[in-house]
Amino acid sequence: MVFGKTVDFVFLLLFSVNIWADTLQINPNPDQYTVVKGDTLRGVSGQFLKNPRQGSKLWKNNPQIKNAHLIYPRDTLHSSMADGKSRLSFSKNVKLKPRMRESDIKEAIKMIPTDAISQFLISPKVVDSMELSQSPYVVGFVEEHIIAGAGDKIYVKSITAPKSFNYTIYREGEVYVSPATNEILGYEAKYIADTILVKAGDPATLSIIKSSREVKKGDRLMVSDKAEMALNFFPHSPEKQIIGSIISVLNGVSQIGQYNIVVIDKGLADGLRTGHVLNIYQRGEIIDDIYATVDEKGRGVKLPNELAGVVMVFRPFERVSYALVAEATQAIHLLDMVQTP
Repeated sequence: MVFGKTVDFVFLLLFSVNIWADTLQINPNPDQYTVVKGDTLRGVSGQFLKNPRQGSKLWKNNPQIKNAHLIYPRDTLHSSMADGKSRLSFSKNVKLKPRMRESDIKEAIKMIPTDAISQFLISPKVVDSMELSQSPYVVGFVEEHIIAGAGDKIYVKSITAPKSFNYTIYREGEVYVSPATNEILGYEAKYIADTILVKAGDPATLSIIKSSREVKKGDRLMVSDKAEMALNFFPHSPEKQIIGSIISVLNGVSQIGQYNIVVIDKGLADGLRTGHVLNIYQRGEIIDDIYATVDEKGRGVKLPNELAGVVMVFRPFERVSYALVAEATQAIHLLDMVQTP
């Protein structure tokens, strides 16, 4: 069964502006709804709510539905009122008659577009200057290659007491700088290749098992971090007010749009966590007012910031975060503002 990117991502739209309304606006009908192939969480919410963007509150009010992303086609949702709150329950449509048939594997409605962010869940990463400069580095290649790739062996300076058999090769990339203070927030470590340790030593010998680009002398190695990240979290607004900026866009993209990955200048130290959703605003320009009075001439007029989209943080570091552009209603640019909804 195919749900597509709209299904993958649509739950994020529940977290746009003003989603935290105090009162749920309940539709009088229907009393129940059976999920069908192609449904989205937003669409299902709209069966019971006048404003589908309040869907998050509806799911939270219903303890029987522990995970909204584990609702499947042919499940039936039942609506009722209890203690002044809308309650949902659901029943599985189970056929008891034994028979054999061929069908597509059922998939639950997805919460986030994993295909858009999967390559950024582990690599690249953001490090400080000491972490990168003190890491082991490539000093040469077996068989006198100038560069190396998958299947080649490399010599690496000083891995005498290995902490793992698996190492990832990185190359220093962009320097992330705060647009407000010009302070360095971190250094991009670009993913180059995965390796396995063949022989410890100084130099050590490692074999390249997978590469995204050629390996060069001077590239740095760090212990591989292959821990899986939980992807079944609910997007939600930060509990505190956070205001930042988009300072970079990953993967060599010049135009920022939906499903692009951006870097924002706020991270764990600022209170951002995985799943936090922020609004994107185009910063209003300062324009000349040719009709201003003599006393006001030269002051300029600051235009208001305009809502341009929504980002969801999926990988926060200490001072910066990777975020997915979940919704883009206008053109998005570097240095556009991000803010708690």
